[in-house]
Amino acid sequence: MDVELVDVERAALGLLRVTIDKAGGVRIEDCEQVSRQLSRVYEVENIDYKRLEVGSPGVDRPLRTEAELRRFAGERIEIKLRQPLDGRKVFSGILSVPAAEGDAATDAQQTVFGLEFEAKKNDIQVLNFTLGDVERAKLDPVLDFKGKKR
Repeated sequence: MDVELVDVERAALGLLRVTIDKAGGVRIEDCEQVSRQLSRVYEVENIDYKRLEVGSPGVDRPLRTEAELRRFAGERIEIKLRQPLDGRKVFSGILSVPAAEGDAATDAQQTVFGLEFEAKKNDIQVLNFTLGDVERAKLDPVLDFKGKKR
């Protein structure tokens, strides 16, 4: 179906929440198609649920794998480190990814990513981190709801 499974969650009152994504973004038609397909599969497989909810991960999509971090290189993200760095755990900035290395067997825990963030007035710093250093990561886009000024 050309969609990526991001998350599956069982919630209260029999709610089964499925989160999907795809290149170019998820449309309502994608959610409908996945919902119809899953309803059929769950009926055949006798999966117990009261309500099925299929949706997109939203603008603050979680990032959990090296592949997801690589996919969103150049985007603004927020990370929370497992251990504080200079008394700080949460950083927001632009994600940079190292160039693909010749060794395809590189361990995801050892790949070093970069995060360009503004430390103090116009002082740009780069935080280097591995996937193992991160407690959680998500997209952190800057949204402008003001529109055009007249």
